[in-house]
Amino acid sequence: MTDYEAATPADPHADASRPLLEVSGVIAGYGGGDVLQGVTFSVPQGSITCIVGPNGAGKSTVLAALSGLLRPRAGSIVFGGRSLVGLSARQILGTGLVLVPQNHSLFREMTVRENVEMGAFTVRDSAVVRARLEAIEEQFPIVRERAKEKAGSLSGGQQRLVEFARSLMLDPTLVVLDEPSMGLDPKTLRQVFATVKAMNSAGRTILLVEQNARAALKLSTHGIVLESGVVRLTGTGREVLEHPEIEELYLGGAVSDRLGLRRDGLMRR
Repeated sequence: MTDYEAATPADPHADASRPLLEVSGVIAGYGGGDVLQGVTFSVPQGSITCIVGPNGAGKSTVLAALSGLLRPRAGSIVFGGRSLVGLSARQILGTGLVLVPQNHSLFREMTVRENVEMGAFTVRDSAVVRARLEAIEEQFPIVRERAKEKAGSLSGGQQRLVEFARSLMLDPTLVVLDEPSMGLDPKTLRQVFATVKAMNSAGRTILLVEQNARAALKLSTHGIVLESGVVRLTGTGREVLEHPEIEELYLGGAVSDRLGLRRDGLMRR
């Protein structure tokens, strides 16, 4: 039995009152140093949840822990009612959680269609693969229009859309996006974010990490601010975006309790 086969898909409908993803007290890091200092947050089903924070806040470490690339030293990660801690990256794919990495990850010398089909590398039923590809071509016209062209011939924004399309070949419940706006011009950024919203409208729960805080929080239903390995602010995307101290955080100032904030959410004053 392979890792993928051993991983039972998460059931997001097992308890509709619970968040799809629950991260609680996670401590994790590299080489004996803890980057995450007890991170706690949740991702509601059907949401677009955005994690923002300054460089070094621990955003990439959170994603590494979620995707199985890094095992937490303490704490829990529960997705669709089952624990992810201790599962391999391949097993986590089998639960319905898919990560689209920050750096472009297409195989440049392969065609667009070949790249998208590779997203279903763990699916053995060719009929399922064909059906998913057809559905994705409807949602992402570029996959059909540029099917036979090499992926390396696409612009950065076009490559990002193909990466989104490839991630859907496993029919994930949660799509995790790491800096999807990285290196994009404003026009292409709007197109990519519109695609994120469309994926969410089609039933995918989205968790994204973004440096472009303003644009991402405007898009998101829920926002999380990470600083120095702990969650400092949570709330709706609008609440986090409009909080008076968010600019101080991005200018390098620390968000402290004396400002009327608490670790597990926004304290309304």
